[in-house]
Amino acid sequence: MSIDLAYRAEVVELVAKTEAFIAEHVLPVENEFRGDITAAGGDDIRRELNAKAKAAGVFAPHAPVEFGGLGLNMSERAPVFEAAGASTFGPVALHIGAPDEGNVHMLAHIADDRQRQLYLEPLATGEVRSAFAMTEPSPGAGADPNALNTTAVRVDGGWKINGQKRFITGADGAGFYIIMARTAGEAGDRGGATMFLAPQDRDGISVDRHIHTTDKSMIGGHCEVTFTDLFVPENDVLGAVDEGYRYAQVRLGPARMTHVMRWMGSAVRAHKIALDYVDQRQGFGGRLGDLGMIQQQVADNEIDLAAARALLIRACWELDEGGHASDATSIAKTFGAEAFSRVVDRSMQMCGGLGVSEDLPLARLANELRPFRIYDGPSEVHRWAIAKRAVGRARKLRTAE
Repeated sequence: MSIDLAYRAEVVELVAKTEAFIAEHVLPVENEFRGDITAAGGDDIRRELNAKAKAAGVFAPHAPVEFGGLGLNMSERAPVFEAAGASTFGPVALHIGAPDEGNVHMLAHIADDRQRQLYLEPLATGEVRSAFAMTEPSPGAGADPNALNTTAVRVDGGWKINGQKRFITGADGAGFYIIMARTAGEAGDRGGATMFLAPQDRDGISVDRHIHTTDKSMIGGHCEVTFTDLFVPENDVLGAVDEGYRYAQVRLGPARMTHVMRWMGSAVRAHKIALDYVDQRQGFGGRLGDLGMIQQQVADNEIDLAAARALLIRACWELDEGGHASDATSIAKTFGAEAFSRVVDRSMQMCGGLGVSEDLPLARLANELRPFRIYDGPSEVHRWAIAKRAVGRARKLRTAE
């Protein structure tokens, strides 16, 4: 029995509409401001592009239909998100960028009816943005979530949160925060974390500074945030107390894959630019595209893109089937993050001096893609987790014999 890898006609049509929308409305803005979303106007340009995306019928393809989204599953999101990712502003325009896309996904699965109305609905419709406050300065949580230092202590009517967070994407201008804080145990212990919801205007929240990174397209920046005696009422606890890490898995696997989808679009764009260039540029008695050394780079790009897409499709299938897909998402994320950097680097090399100039977008695409080897878990941590699970399976099989 063959496996059907075809998409529904509606999805194919949505991909075409997204490609046309990105080309007409989004790429010109990105190019004008050289990929800097803050220089382009931040939330003002977001709202403008969101309105155009709604008019074009391509807004929020991932969000629940009840809130105006298109309700696509993980597999169906892949080609649509890739089409949007052809522009680094595409995710902002379609409202599918980090962290909002992942927060919509998580709230849709975990939030109660009140929280869906107060938090999910305005987020899904683009009325507000959000932030996911997990990562902390050393010695707090980073790639090791068990090092969580931020604490939440039960008080009359709710909880008080204290702690500092770092690299909180979208924090500046977020309408609300999803905060991970320790409610049991000590830093370094497994478990004992809880998620809390907090509107941005609540006393005790301070966005202290932007951390300037090589990527410039994520709206709201990457910020340091301090919570000082932040009061969160009991009805703003997201999910069950002490179960935050378990709930985080609802978000993390899919969010890794949507990162792969979006940055796949940027890598494909870089490859297409290089192909057009080597097909036209003359040198050494012919076109560069006819030279063996260039053809090897072209072929390696094709292989990296095809392999990343195949791993992505497998991981999305596992998620849609209800699996945790821990190995599949770690493998696809690690391979994709490294493959996309290789693709853009080769594309720059094939374009010679133009490749590192501002005449082409390749250098800024390289700056956008490089952090993906760190965001959503460094490659080294994913490799450690993949290996640990593989050795564990081998040990279990040997013990059972």
